Amino acid sequence: MKQATLHQLQVFEAIAKHGSFTRAAEELYLTQPTVSQQMKQLTKAIGMPLFEQLGKRLYLTEAGEEVLKSSRDISARFADLEMTLANLRGMKQGKLRLSAITTAKYFVPRLLGSFRQHYPGISIAFQVSNRQQVLERLAQNLDDLYFIGQPPASADIIVRPVMENPLVVVAPHDHPLAQEKSISLQRMAEEPFIMRESGSGTRMAVEGFFAENRVEMNVVMEIGSNEAIKQAIVGGLGLSVLSRHALALEGIHGPLTVLPVEGFPLQRHWYVIYPDGKQLSVVAKTFLDFLFSEGRQIAEKADMAFVTGE
Repeated sequence: MKQATLHQLQVFEAIAKHGSFTRAAEELYLTQPTVSQQMKQLTKAIGMPLFEQLGKRLYLTEAGEEVLKSSRDISARFADLEMTLANLRGMKQGKLRLSAITTAKYFVPRLLGSFRQHYPGISIAFQVSNRQQVLERLAQNLDDLYFIGQPPASADIIVRPVMENPLVVVAPHDHPLAQEKSISLQRMAEEPFIMRESGSGTRMAVEGFFAENRVEMNVVMEIGSNEAIKQAIVGGLGLSVLSRHALALEGIHGPLTVLPVEGFPLQRHWYVIYPDGKQLSVVAKTFLDFLFSEGRQIAEKADMAFVTGE
């Protein structure tokens, strides 16, 4: 292992990420023969095969999995060292890696815009995925922090509530129920519903609420995108339950309206989570400090603008 170099480990991580020497070469702006040579030298230093090929796809061996874990730890340590030295020089520099479920994209970018104004030297990688993919990234420790609406039931993570995430029943503005003052759950059960895919935090919360009240939902369609769901609602395909943050850009005068349904809005929260025991980088700690000092006010102000129409 003493003969292994940081460059070889960087190349190895790229290959493991893409499952391809060619795509790793493209990402690192290297030639494929250079990538192959680096892997030959690393494999010789390890003394065991790191990959096995099935068809056109490369897969990590057991040794490869262990090397990847250590390689990521080393990369994270060096990144943290760079940030610490920059902090000692009085400059907040480095890279912040965030992962969030799809609905969080409606408020997290607002936070990042203000954060970057405070710390222009920090670059940001923002990954938006569904809940299952975010949890997979968490398990692999690929990011600094993770935004999620329903944290997993695990004692091995730190969970910190960020802000409220009210779930509301959404319909087209011209829907017959839009003029009602109060709508029962039983009446809602008569309407066709469009829901997110199984495993979605929003869907789990909504199904749990209806089940507690012994009312069966009439789900006629599943769509894995909030934006597509909004278009489907406008198209008259049914009603849905969405985070109120997902409606912020439309405002109260847009094509969608919130129905006054019994028991709604469902009061939930956004959370930021990360593995227990994780050594947060200087940049990640700086972002957390910002998040809990100014970030919530920024997001809540945007939400209030939707509610009041201002």
